Amino acid sequence: MTDSLREKQSAALSSLLAAVGLTAFKMIVGLLTGSLGILAEAAHSGLDLVAAALTFLAVRFSGRPADRTHNYGHGKVENLSALAETLLLLITCVWILMEAIHRLRFHREAIQVTVWSLAVMVTSIVIDVSRSRMLGRMARKHRSQALEADALHFQTDVWSSAVVIAGLAGVKFGLWWADAVAAIGVSVVVVWVSVQLGRRTIDGLLDTAPAGMVEQIAAVVSAVPGVRDCHHVRLRYSGPMLFIDLHVLVDGKQTLLEAHTLTETIETAIREIAPQSDVTVHPEPF
Repeated sequence: MTDSLREKQSAALSSLLAAVGLTAFKMIVGLLTGSLGILAEAAHSGLDLVAAALTFLAVRFSGRPADRTHNYGHGKVENLSALAETLLLLITCVWILMEAIHRLRFHREAIQVTVWSLAVMVTSIVIDVSRSRMLGRMARKHRSQALEADALHFQTDVWSSAVVIAGLAGVKFGLWWADAVAAIGVSVVVVWVSVQLGRRTIDGLLDTAPAGMVEQIAAVVSAVPGVRDCHHVRLRYSGPMLFIDLHVLVDGKQTLLEAHTLTETIETAIREIAPQSDVTVHPEPF
């Protein structure tokens, strides 16, 4: 196992263990106090648990090398994991919104705001800040879309937990509807995250090229001495690896060894702006 894969798996596992503890803590406090906001957060953390488990499995599986049936490796598993996480989030939002609207319209629920109510949410914020920073750092270091999605997810958990605390404070001051409104606020945050995550996931599955990267690579390659023109640049991600195919116009009178040396120079220039890349250069004579 490479150091990169080991670090990614360690980050995913720590996120999974944190999700287990937070889900159990929120569920117990939510049931004891009757707070829909905390129960909504418990459901949200339950999805975090599922998402963290999916991310852990995806990181392990995506790290497998390319084989005879998967020539570009197994990196797309990370995109599938993110897509599953998006669908789970949207399903939960529907349930939370229906229950919150029901309470506001028909059923006034007695809610107990205790020290434990606030303690569980403050604990959640502290843990979510810590693991979102850790996951974000690992995602940037290893260019992992799965870890990046988890980091974004937990950043919004911090804001949703703050909304729930505000709702509990409103109930404490006599605003019985504040908890249900806070639950709706949590749902709005989760829907926003789901849309952003879903868009990124679909882009990855459809091999959408990173914005501006084609032009940047063409400019870098065209500046290499001996290259007359760079065209037909194609990019696709498979997990953290960026696969790059391109055509270049070069002197047709040079030897095969000289042409090969030039393509290696081109690959080196590209890896200065795309370190984790697999480059294929097709030279054409002019």
